[in-house]
Amino acid sequence: MQRRSFVRHAGLAGVLAAGAAPAVQAQAAVRWRLASSFPKTLDTIFGAAEAFSRLVHDMSGGKFQISVHAGGELMPPFGVVDGVKSGAVEMAHTAPYYFVGKDETFAIGSAIPFGLNSRQMSAWMYEGNGMKLMREFYAQYNIVNFPGGNTGAQMGGWYKKPLKTLADMKGLKMRIGGFAGKVIERLGAVPQAIPGGEIYQALEKGTIDAAEWVGPYDDLKLGFYKVVSYYHYPAWWEGGPQLDFFINSAAYGKLGADHKAMIEAAAAFAHNEMQARYDARNPQALKQLVASRTKLVPMPKDVMDAAFKASMDIYAELNQSNPNWRKVYADYAKFRADQNLWFRFTEARFDSYMQNAKL
Repeated sequence: MQRRSFVRHAGLAGVLAAGAAPAVQAQAAVRWRLASSFPKTLDTIFGAAEAFSRLVHDMSGGKFQISVHAGGELMPPFGVVDGVKSGAVEMAHTAPYYFVGKDETFAIGSAIPFGLNSRQMSAWMYEGNGMKLMREFYAQYNIVNFPGGNTGAQMGGWYKKPLKTLADMKGLKMRIGGFAGKVIERLGAVPQAIPGGEIYQALEKGTIDAAEWVGPYDDLKLGFYKVVSYYHYPAWWEGGPQLDFFINSAAYGKLGADHKAMIEAAAAFAHNEMQARYDARNPQALKQLVASRTKLVPMPKDVMDAAFKASMDIYAELNQSNPNWRKVYADYAKFRADQNLWFRFTEARFDSYMQNAKL
């Protein structure tokens, strides 16, 4: 993808939406199905796919329709990559790090422990080499990807007992997604892969001791505070997790340039809107959780230090064993170093001051 092309296409999309492109009217109707990995109850995450579909519909004058299906309706929530690869559905909306079992490189397209924050991730994808490198990787799965949202930095999860030291990780059964499971395993914990809609029941029944999902807004909706009291922060494994729209490459290749431009523009809109929704809604949700006797607990430094070391060890090992990882991570790591140098002198200092000021 050419850099800044999503901006150019977003402009084209505006023209199309205004009815100034008669070629759209001449196009045959296109109907796709989108399989989400998320339940409808999560209006922020699931809602991004709905916003995407609605915008494509409106820009095309109803000629391009994409029906959105919650996780489990067409296929299991974690079955969407296989569904898109085979062409069972034309597209999906998911968190790429769910699929590290296929290849650890999937995680780089979403979030890896101690990785990029949300702004840095968008910068890498749109202005760095992220989109190019991830598309080269996803081509192995017949997938064309577009960024499809970001939650921003997440909370560190819900625990029946608070973590006080690294020793408390031993034997901890924790629902945790993606790459982070590999890291906490090295700290002695037992990762569990459970879809979002099943976490509450697992906590309630005692099948797991802890669980992470997203942050206050979604966690409040899912009701975790009713069965678990301790809420740790931050999620060192998710500094800026990106979601993606995965599109079957054959289906995408059949589209005309105008429909491709609509997809690109709608995805960029949904990507931005998701983060805005979370940033606007999390503060009040956090207040509600605290009012409901949720106990906020910072992640112990020795846990974060051990997790950081384990993460870097795993990355070094993957550089030796996984050519896909080595190729993408080399660029990602360099970009991360440069971004943190820049943010150190600007965002971090400004944020630190403002968060301690008496507003």
